Amino acid sequence: MLCRARVEVKLKPRHSDPEGETTAISLRELGYKVKDVSVSKMYTLSLEVGSQKEAEVKLEEICMKLLANPTKDDYSYQVESVK
Repeated sequence: MLCRARVEVKLKPRHSDPEGETTAISLRELGYKVKDVSVSKMYTLSLEVGSQKEAEVKLEEICMKLLANPTKDDYSYQVESVK
């Protein structure tokens, strides 16, 4: 079974986001009334798995081992099967 997954990784609350802060400053300088900006990363993966449950287990492993740092990052994912 082929699955497509979208994984979003973002900083946990209260962690510094220099890229978001710089973007917010730049937008304000351009005249936009932006309160704040936060930056996240979106990964799209195609996985060959036996079931939806296996896909979720594999995604947890992938996030914990590579995509997210559990000390500073939160992550979420969505999985859909591809025909």
